[in-house]
Amino acid sequence: MSQSITRGGSSTSKKEEQAFLEAYRPGDYARPSVTVDLVIFTIKDGALAALFVTRGEHPWKGALALPGGFLRVGKDRAEQGEDLVDAARRELSEETGLSDARIYLTQIGAFGKPGRDPRTRVISVAYVALVRPELAQKTVGGGDATHAQFLDVSKPHKLAFDHGEILAAARAFVQRELLVSSIAFELTPETFTIQELRGTYEVILGEPLDPGNFRKRFLRMLEEGIIAETREMRRTPSKPARLYRFAKRNRS
Repeated sequence: MSQSITRGGSSTSKKEEQAFLEAYRPGDYARPSVTVDLVIFTIKDGALAALFVTRGEHPWKGALALPGGFLRVGKDRAEQGEDLVDAARRELSEETGLSDARIYLTQIGAFGKPGRDPRTRVISVAYVALVRPELAQKTVGGGDATHAQFLDVSKPHKLAFDHGEILAAARAFVQRELLVSSIAFELTPETFTIQELRGTYEVILGEPLDPGNFRKRFLRMLEEGIIAETREMRRTPSKPARLYRFAKRNRS
């Protein structure tokens, strides 16, 4: 006996699936809202800083918060809305005025503890963005944010929702990546001296590094092609210093 087969299964099973979908009622099941929250780091005044906005609406009106917003969801299964990373890129643009074209952006995890948002059950997917200081100066608040500012993350800040927990997770992520990748590139000027790069590492890690040990790490990155020499020199208080650049950069 021959059997009609279509891509993905038999024609009978496809018809059954179609009938199931037509009868399916999403409202019969709990539907938590989804947001994306952004931890946008830069280096400001010799410290690791994150972008915070002042909420312009309830809940937590007037409080500091991370930039972010709700995922846009479609009205039916045919048009289900935007992808998570597209939402993160949109929020990055809307809340800061920056394009993601030159900015490192990657997802670090989900936060869905019951009660984290007083409005309804909300699950947040968090992203980290790294912005060079010269770009960070161009940020502007948007959406329900009345003000945007970069603040030193080593100082205590009372944040809305569970944004303190998200911030801590983002900082730990960047510190881990710093030791296994060239992520420092994203917070470092286009060219730098060995001392300047060590300073970036120290700011991110929050502790001083032994100059000799760091120089060994630097030389390994040079041998591996992660860092390359330039033909430029920079004047320093003691003597001219060679400038370097990152040859390989990270992207989400």
